[in-house]
Amino acid sequence: MQNLNGLSGYLIMLAASAGFGLAIAAGFAAMAQGRIGSAALEGIARQPEAAGRIQTAMIIALALVESLAIYALLVSLIILFVIGLPTGAEVMRALTAGAGAPAGG
Repeated sequence: MQNLNGLSGYLIMLAASAGFGLAIAAGFAAMAQGRIGSAALEGIARQPEAAGRIQTAMIIALALVESLAIYALLVSLIILFVIGLPTGAEVMRALTAGAGAPAGG
């Protein structure tokens, strides 16, 4: 297998960091939303007369958690498109330089 260095290694690490970062953020946001909903339903079951206030607080908390997930998406997109991806000329130069390399392992 070819050695992963240079541009190909960089692109692999770039995609992995953006992908894992977004996956971790989405997973924790989903767990937080589940806990918020569970706690709100438990509170409403214990005190039905406070359902309106509990529901309002739950919706605000869900919006805050969702905004954190959107920020994680934004950071991943910034990592990919603003910081990371090389220009077309850099990719072509790396492809032509790697074309003559042996594919030994």
